[in-house]
Amino acid sequence: MAATTTILLLLLAATAASAADLSVYHNVHPPSPSPLESIIALARADDARLLFLSSKAASSGGVTSAPVAFGQTPPSYVVRAGLGTPVQQLLLALDTSADATWSHCAPCDTCPAGSRFIPASSSSYASLPCASDWCPLFDGQPCPASQDASAPLPTCAFSKPFADTAFQASLGSDTLRLGKDAIASYAFGCVGAVTGPTTNLPKQGLLGLGRGPMSLLSQTGSRYNGVFSYCLPSYRSYYFSGSLRLGAAGQPRNVRYTPLLTNPHRPSLYYVNVTGLSVGRAPVKVPAGSFAFDPATGAGTVIDSGTVITRWTAPVYAALREEFRRQVAAPSGYTSLGAFDTCFNTDEVAAGGAPGVTLHMGGGVDLTLPMENTLIHSSATPLACLAMAETPQNVNAVVNVVANLQQQNVRVVVDVAGSRVGFAREPCN
Repeated sequence: MAATTTILLLLLAATAASAADLSVYHNVHPPSPSPLESIIALARADDARLLFLSSKAASSGGVTSAPVAFGQTPPSYVVRAGLGTPVQQLLLALDTSADATWSHCAPCDTCPAGSRFIPASSSSYASLPCASDWCPLFDGQPCPASQDASAPLPTCAFSKPFADTAFQASLGSDTLRLGKDAIASYAFGCVGAVTGPTTNLPKQGLLGLGRGPMSLLSQTGSRYNGVFSYCLPSYRSYYFSGSLRLGAAGQPRNVRYTPLLTNPHRPSLYYVNVTGLSVGRAPVKVPAGSFAFDPATGAGTVIDSGTVITRWTAPVYAALREEFRRQVAAPSGYTSLGAFDTCFNTDEVAAGGAPGVTLHMGGGVDLTLPMENTLIHSSATPLACLAMAETPQNVNAVVNVVANLQQQNVRVVVDVAGSRVGFAREPCN
């Protein structure tokens, strides 16, 4: 409760620097005295997140929408948004791999405690009918076959599984406020009932920043010209904020861009062409084709804001781990802790003995990770771990995911119109 109250006070005290610049905060969870323990706890939810990212639509062709919330777990960062007239303040989780925006709506006796939108209190709220063009995009129920021509069409309704529970929602539209920007008639899901335990269901709503037809970028059209960026604060600075910047204005000039790749089966995801890895100055020797992009299988590398630690497919991670261990050469060997399997005693390793990791990408982009993004330390013991892991065996084990721990204190610029994504070092705290 104390952590929740502190973050809400910070949010209420924050002021937007410009019309399309929002503060990004850590999701509401109690911080641990040790950054390592905090990340291990957060990463326990990564398996469900990776299942969501690696699943692909069972369509044989054409563009299909990603599930609204199937298998997702709450992303790690939130922004403050306004919805309705007069405006109601909400927290929305920032999610670059989902399209739909949704909120818990009152009344909802089974929704988790947290911020809720009250449609009846907004003069600009409108229910969208089953005949709306938006309804099939949200996988809404079709209109009844026989309908009295004089009767109003029923509201578009849909139901989605979410981890070990499910929610029922209706489709509506209202004015969404982000910073000083007001986006009229924004289509979103209004959650009205939850079936099953709510432990894994976000207490706040979700802001979809994917690249599909339901997303913020698609619904705002020329307002932001398909461009946004985010800079995530470190888990070591829990009470500090980063930023979400919408539109091309104000983006840094020192950005290095790599081309975006498109998977028609998962059009929401931001795929990039990783061509190799290096540990220190040594290239990691992976089997040929390990990073190949294949829309048919979903293989490739995704940039995601919601996964906590970067996951590599089994052959890539094995080669990365081998090279890292070779260079560190810890005398007492290595232990496992949570998702990490390359932890070592820092007292036994000479200062500067832990090498950095560089991601090589198409377009000649080399993203050298800051040391705090490569190595995570315990504050209680002389222990550090390589802050990456192998893709879990229970998911589609061909997808690499560059996660938010490795993106912290890096400005990630997404330019969908230009079909590119860029990176620039920046202190985000």
